Amino acid sequence: MDDNNAHQHGHGHRQGHQGGHAPGHQHGHQHGSGHGHGPQDADFSVLTEMLDLDAEVLHEHLDELTGWIEELSGGTAEKPGGRDLRVLDLGSGTGAGTFALLQRFPGADVTAVDASPAMAARLEEKAAALGVADRVRTVVADLDTEALPAGPFDLVWASASLHHLADPAGVLAQVREVLRPGGLMVAVELEGFPRFLPDDLGIGRPGLEERCHTAQAEGRKAAGMHMSEDWGARLRGAGLDVVAERVVAIDLAAPLPAATGRYVLASLTRVRSALEDVLDAQDLATLDALTDADGPHGVLRRDDLTVCTERNVWVAARG
Repeated sequence: MDDNNAHQHGHGHRQGHQGGHAPGHQHGHQHGSGHGHGPQDADFSVLTEMLDLDAEVLHEHLDELTGWIEELSGGTAEKPGGRDLRVLDLGSGTGAGTFALLQRFPGADVTAVDASPAMAARLEEKAAALGVADRVRTVVADLDTEALPAGPFDLVWASASLHHLADPAGVLAQVREVLRPGGLMVAVELEGFPRFLPDDLGIGRPGLEERCHTAQAEGRKAAGMHMSEDWGARLRGAGLDVVAERVVAIDLAAPLPAATGRYVLASLTRVRSALEDVLDAQDLATLDALTDADGPHGVLRRDDLTVCTERNVWVAARG
């Protein structure tokens, strides 16, 4: 979610994400450096906040996932001879995967690739604040037009980024080339974007979130995004051996993490922007009320929020 569409975490953020995993990213919208002024600057600010909050709200699930990857990789932070584990994060966004992997593997270093210079700068700022700047290297590159950083890498991580690629087969073929023999490729893709709201909000017409999800799905299809694909087949087609698959179901209810309200606010703000020309006036007015941080109907005041989503995970090895 990191989609409609609101979080673009793609070929290394053709728009700028993600990593992550945030909801609603709009495919194909360029952030550039993100350091300008006006609507684009404000949009980038909301996007980065949403990605950071996604990592905070769902950190337990990300920690569980990296623990599973550690088991599959043999549970070692170093390779034979004491060589540090080399990790490549594709579509790194603000670094949810990068920092989770650095925490899981204390002997690792990460090369984080994203198409947005602003996202790379944000990731570098966070790395410095966390005291791990010496273990992180950022690369600004569009995976559809530029080659991957030179390997060999022990682990390649791609979370909510593969579905943005114009040529997934070409990029995965490159992944195989930069992986060392025995190295792992981890692909995490969104089965659906998070759901936060009850059907009847007490304002507007019931079913707002369902209408938003339908509109987002239509937008993704029109944009040619590779959603709901069998990435296991894609990985095998690139010459990798799929060694494990998992569906991660996330269903958070009260008591929710403290950051949940801000996460939902940022997510719905992105959805509101993405669907401004799609939804009718009544639904847009309801979204305006929900995203009014000081309003009586804003999500920061609601006690009926949830966070429900699923992620599919494939782990493949180079033979």
